[in-house]
Amino acid sequence: MATPGADPLLTTAAVFLGAAVVAVPLFQRLKMGSVLGYLAAGAAIGPYGLAVIQDTDAVLHFAEFGVVMLLFVIGLELKPARLWRLRSDIFGLGLLQVLITGSLVAGVCLAIGLSWQVAVIIGSSLALSSTAIGIQVLRERRELRSDYGNRAFSILLLQDLAIVPLFALVAFLAPGAGATGSPLTQAGLALGGVVILIVVIRYGLRPVFHAVANSGSGELFTAAALLVVIGSALAMDLVGLSMALGAFIAGVLLAESEFRHQLETDIEPFRGLLLGLFFMGFGMTLNWMLVVENWWIVLGGALGLYLAKGAVLYGLARLFRSSHKDAIRIASVIGQGGEFAFVMITLAIGVGLFEGELPAILSAIVTFSMILTPLAMAGADRLIARMGGADTLDDMKGVEHADRAKVIVAGFGRVGQVIARIMAMQDVDVTLIDNSPRRIRIARTFGTEVYFGDARRLDMLETAGAAEADLLFLCISDRDGAPESVIKLKERFPNLKIFAETYDRFSEVDMRRAGADFVVRQTYESAIALAAAGLDELGEWDDVEDVIAEFRRHDMERLDLETEHGTEKALDILREKYELSDEA
Repeated sequence: MATPGADPLLTTAAVFLGAAVVAVPLFQRLKMGSVLGYLAAGAAIGPYGLAVIQDTDAVLHFAEFGVVMLLFVIGLELKPARLWRLRSDIFGLGLLQVLITGSLVAGVCLAIGLSWQVAVIIGSSLALSSTAIGIQVLRERRELRSDYGNRAFSILLLQDLAIVPLFALVAFLAPGAGATGSPLTQAGLALGGVVILIVVIRYGLRPVFHAVANSGSGELFTAAALLVVIGSALAMDLVGLSMALGAFIAGVLLAESEFRHQLETDIEPFRGLLLGLFFMGFGMTLNWMLVVENWWIVLGGALGLYLAKGAVLYGLARLFRSSHKDAIRIASVIGQGGEFAFVMITLAIGVGLFEGELPAILSAIVTFSMILTPLAMAGADRLIARMGGADTLDDMKGVEHADRAKVIVAGFGRVGQVIARIMAMQDVDVTLIDNSPRRIRIARTFGTEVYFGDARRLDMLETAGAAEADLLFLCISDRDGAPESVIKLKERFPNLKIFAETYDRFSEVDMRRAGADFVVRQTYESAIALAAAGLDELGEWDDVEDVIAEFRRHDMERLDLETEHGTEKALDILREKYELSDEA
């Protein structure tokens, strides 16, 4: 018989979820971002707040899997073609920003008497900006694909790439690193582990994923995705490397896989929850009494970091021929400290590099620099507005390098294949999605990249880029589910145009009512083409094109009436208008 009283595990889960549900929407409403919301929630329930949760170490240890999953998703997004297109901004502008900012911060740390190892870690940590905040702000402002948005994204991408070597740097600089065991043995073990992981993922996973996809079980695919992330992380942990490195390698190797979008979609909820838990855990470690006692260090450090990093970003952006206005925008949107500073601080504590009050003060500096982001953006907008005038030619430099129109084709059957070929002829950037492993395999043998996924799932389409896409071709055979999909898509992505293929007249009416922007039923155009060819062959009509145009006009009129009033009412209106009998 169960003893009375609440289960401690369920109580802890309820506290974390409740704090997040309250704090995160509030901070998003204040335009301060979800990261700050999670940090505030953790600070409120932690030992230095309401003290509802005491064991911060256990929380952070479990929540590290959020970082592992984030590295996996980052790896999935690193397609070689995209990296090559942005190579100058990523490996030029981005790399210089990390090196210069890190050197400046490290120099300040050395000047105040910190050891060079600690100075290097602090400089590297504070050189990183917040990917979560930066990307969110750019998406909310619909400027992610602008010239300055591309450059800001490239810098953030380089910083994400730098995370893995920086993790290794922390271990290398740790006191007594390499003192136990043979360095050659450790290096050989690590290298062997990486090689085995690469071989297994590259050659062993595709048959497994095909088998899972053919089973038709979405839950089984989610389980397989989690197994890949956790398995690769544990494999690297066994050979003495970072778990995050294992997940990152797995993500990069699967970036060209047809299952990339589905993997990212299935991992995303777990990544979001665990990463949120990580930030909450870090918020729990913030000693607010210590922050109050050292308020001038915290505020001065946060402001100094934003100004110093902003100055570096502005100067480098101008050096790389960004306009004056765009350079200001770049400096304001990613001048803050980043979430990976918290990860670096946690690692540094674990290996004995950081001691005493230093980690808490650094965490507070990063947190307050994040709080400055909306203020910096507002200030930048005012400054640019005062400069007046429309963007000059100088402001428009680089716009020719902006991303091409983004199109998603959901369903790679007969219709989707023709659409994709026509789009490819015009060099339109198209993402192709289908749920048939067989069709995907055949398409890939002819060099066509089609990704596995269920086009009826909003999270799947969002992963494929629906939020930034201009047009979605919906070519799926689900007559009952397609209209509901259109309704949900229009609610989530109101600016997305939806062109849909349907089975028959009734489903076309349903799709029009659901909000599709353009609808064509499967046999309509082929029937018209056959009828027109037949009239031409009979040769008794000189105005075949006019006949077809008149038919189209009448048919569209009937469709409009059916969409608005229903089939029976539409027929009554047409009978009355054209004085038709019931048999007509």
